[in-house]
This record gives sequence, C-alpha cells and structure tokens, in this order.
Amino acid sequence: MRYPAVARAGAVVAVTGGGRGIGRAAAEAFARRGATVCVGDRDAEAAAQTVADLGPGVHAFAVDVTDRDSYAAFLAGVAERAGPLDILVNNAGIMPLGPFLAEPDAVSAATLDVNVWGLVHGMRLALPGMIERGRGHVVNVASMAGKLPLPGMAVYNASKYAAVGLTAAVREEVAGTGVSVSAVLPTAVRTGLTEGVRLGGGLPTIDPERVAAAIVKSCVTRRAEYPVPGWLAAAQPVLGVTPEPVVRTVKRLLNGDRAYRQTFGARGDHDRRVIEQATLRAAPEPSLRPEGDPR
Repeated sequence: MRYPAVARAGAVVAVTGGGRGIGRAAAEAFARRGATVCVGDRDAEAAAQTVADLGPGVHAFAVDVTDRDSYAAFLAGVAERAGPLDILVNNAGIMPLGPFLAEPDAVSAATLDVNVWGLVHGMRLALPGMIERGRGHVVNVASMAGKLPLPGMAVYNASKYAAVGLTAAVREEVAGTGVSVSAVLPTAVRTGLTEGVRLGGGLPTIDPERVAAAIVKSCVTRRAEYPVPGWLAAAQPVLGVTPEPVVRTVKRLLNGDRAYRQTFGARGDHDRRVIEQATLRAAPEPSLRPEGDPR
C-alpha cells in the first residue's frame, strides 16, 4: 500500500516519554532530519532538558498520557506551536519487574494505564485529524515482551501483548485513509527501564539510538511491525513449534528468570517514577515505598 509521505523536512512530530531513553533518542533522530519535534513527558524538567540539549526546532510539553485531558492539551499545544501533526510516537512506558503475586495492584494498574491507555488516548486524539488530512503515521513503541513471555514481567508482558494487538487492529481500521500505524518491538534497551537489571548473558541488548532508527524507518516504509534487532522476527515462530521443556531449558541457561528475581522498589529512579504514577490513581500505600525511601 502506498501512503502520502510524512518523513520529510519540516514534518511535525510529537514524542511522548521524550525526556529520556528511547523517546529522547527518537526526538534527536527526527530533529537531525529537519523535523519540528514536540517532546512530551510527565517529567517536565526532563522534557525541558531534552529541548535544551537538542536546540532549535524542538519544543517541550508536560503530559500525563494516562490522563486523556492532559494528552489532549499536549496535542493542542503541538498544533498551536508547530502546526498539524504528521507523526505521533507513542513511546511513554513503565516496566515494573518482580513476581506477579508480589506486585501491588496499584503498580499493575499504572502499568496498564501508561502502556495501554496511553496508546489508546494518543491514537483516539491524533488519528481523526490525520484521517481528515489524508496523511499521518503513528508509531507505538511496544516490546518483544509483547511476543515472548518471561517470568517477572507478567503485567508488563500483558500490557505489551495488548499494545501489539491494539496496533495491528487499529492499523486495519485506518487502512485506505492515507494513515498508517506501526509497532516497534525492541528487545532489552540500555535505558532507565532496565535500571538495576543485569543485561547481556544471552539477552539481546541494544542502545536507544537503534530503536530510534527503527522508529524513523517506520515513517518511510510503513510496515506493520519492526522488531529490534530485526532477526528477532523469527523468534516467536521458532518458539511456537519448540517443545515447552526445551524452551524452559534454554531460558534457564540464559538466566531467563532474572526479571522474576527483582524486588519492586529496588531499582532506583525507575521504580520511584512508577510509584509516583501509581499514586496518581490510588491512595499512597506504605507497601509501595522502597525500603529507606524517606518520602
């Protein structure tokens, strides 16, 4: 299917979770290509720092993707500052780790709010204008965890499986409008989301710039899915026909339970941000506080 071009100099790009990690790398990649980039983040200071580092053509906004009104205000600000939106990168995400039965309900709810409802809000707010103009592209940053389950990531896995399915279904619904929706599915990325987790050891690990490159590429080729690295596209079909005892043995050899062995609250700044998100929708619970956290 052919789409009207959106990857061009002067394109208006909005990136959520743009204050750090993949979102910041994506903002930089688009800015280098001459786009006008609007960075949204719940951490307004982080968004402002991205703008300060990247320079002219990049604008900062505060946004909570779990709040539809906040997301709407963000996109309204983008339109006022830069013009009609060409590309939306739904990147904001959180990744609590640890045993499923030990995860507080408020943390599970926050994971679904950010990782699923953030995408829902973004697409419901951005797609109507794109469809009316007959051009546009939405990139939902999912994860290979949306294809491959691992212990210690149960609700995160669920949120990313939902992200992959949501993206595929909405892509079908907007087919023929000139608008496309793609999912980018990275493996473990060296960002704050993997803070405190031992990377490597058989676990494919990449830098955020590599994911940013896939995000930009999706705006050109407009394929449905982009595993990063690309060879992971073969992983799910292979695992699907491999006997479960063999899969478990391989996972054990690769320390596939490393997420399960995490203790929620022990991963520094990442877990503190998760707690802050969780307390937005639930009364603060002492059990959510990392041991020794004075707040």
